[in-house]
Amino acid sequence: MLKLQTLLKSFSNQPPRALFIFLFLPTLLLSVASSEKVKSLKIGKKMPVSDVEMKGTDGVIYTLDKLKADKGLVVIFSCNTCPFVVGSNSFPGWEGKYNDLHEKAKKAGLGLVLINSNEAKRENEDSMEEMIKRSSEKDYKMTYVQDTDSKVADAFGAKTTPHVFVFDGTDKLIYRGSIDNTWDNQRESDINYLENALNALSSGSSISEKDTAPRGCSIKRK
Repeated sequence: MLKLQTLLKSFSNQPPRALFIFLFLPTLLLSVASSEKVKSLKIGKKMPVSDVEMKGTDGVIYTLDKLKADKGLVVIFSCNTCPFVVGSNSFPGWEGKYNDLHEKAKKAGLGLVLINSNEAKRENEDSMEEMIKRSSEKDYKMTYVQDTDSKVADAFGAKTTPHVFVFDGTDKLIYRGSIDNTWDNQRESDINYLENALNALSSGSSISEKDTAPRGCSIKRK
């Protein structure tokens, strides 16, 4: 078996995306393996636990009912550390799209919330203190809340950070999955799943891809 140094050397001349896939493949495989045990809320189902209270980084207590707008709500399970969220030298991370997606959701008449369900890391990187710091440093325009005991994540069947769930004005799930396909090194073109769903809602047309595979780090439940 090749040693890690030999493998890293063999990848040193590869494109940055290939190096990203190599370095984070174990994390990706772990998230896929653990995700198989979690059953996500199905398209067409009603928003669960919409009355569960969650504290935001602004000190306010929120529920999903309070966060939704007339046309619905975008829920993104996120965190402070996953390279798929915060990025790395080889991958920009989806966090950089959050504020833009918040604006697009707002224009489409939907609310948008980030939920941190990494209960197993509350004493460290995903504490409220670190969430507040992250929200400030990245100038989050949307609400960022802490999901105590991963109650909301469990009810949704959320698997990864990030994992997206979009509900319409009647609280019905109309999209779930990934923000886009930029994680896929074999893609022929970029597909902005969430943005396309929001555009479809704005124009009153149907969503072409309602269910895509989430990609990211596994949610760290206790």
